[in-house]
Amino acid sequence: MVNVGLYYSNHLNKLSLMSIEFFITSMIVVLLPGTGVLFTLAVGLGKGFKASVAAAAGCTAGIVPAALASVVGLSALLHSSSLLFQVIRWLGVIYLFYMAWKVLQQGGAMDVEAHEADEPLYRVAINAMLLNVLNPKLSLFFLAFLPQFVSPASPNITVSLLMLASVFMAMTFIVFVGYGALAALARDYVISRPTVLLWIRRSFAGTFGFLGLKLALSER
Repeated sequence: MVNVGLYYSNHLNKLSLMSIEFFITSMIVVLLPGTGVLFTLAVGLGKGFKASVAAAAGCTAGIVPAALASVVGLSALLHSSSLLFQVIRWLGVIYLFYMAWKVLQQGGAMDVEAHEADEPLYRVAINAMLLNVLNPKLSLFFLAFLPQFVSPASPNITVSLLMLASVFMAMTFIVFVGYGALAALARDYVISRPTVLLWIRRSFAGTFGFLGLKLALSER
């Protein structure tokens, strides 16, 4: 028991001494507007704070497959298998275009009403999760990102990588909840100005469409 306690104590100490570079880099990556941020903002504006938290949770959960893939080396397989990459990429493209279409529809993610919508939160979370699951570049990002902050001399590289991934996911959830809260606060302003909502809806749909087109034209 002493050895086990000492083992985990050492890893916790390493986590507490994690380089400031990791936190700064991770925060920049998390803050950058991407599909997850856009979806969380759209849900916060359209359905309120609770739904935006569900969206943040879904986006965070969508990171799990990519993080685990990078840890066990499956990302290398994705990188080397052109067919597998292309299949996941085109599924992601189709889903992004679907989200662009859905944002434009009445009753979609940007359907703003005076009261918070009663759409099941699990459905919001699933839609958010799929945005990250169907992004093949996310696993490649983790494959290139996480190993930079792990020492080759680490007694257990797998545990170190899992710790880094967990911290990154926690930061993602916290930041996305913040985005969702800000969007929810703007609901009253949007509700009272239908023209503003129309242009916001078009902007979000256009951005999702652009991201889908960008992913479709990308090689790797």
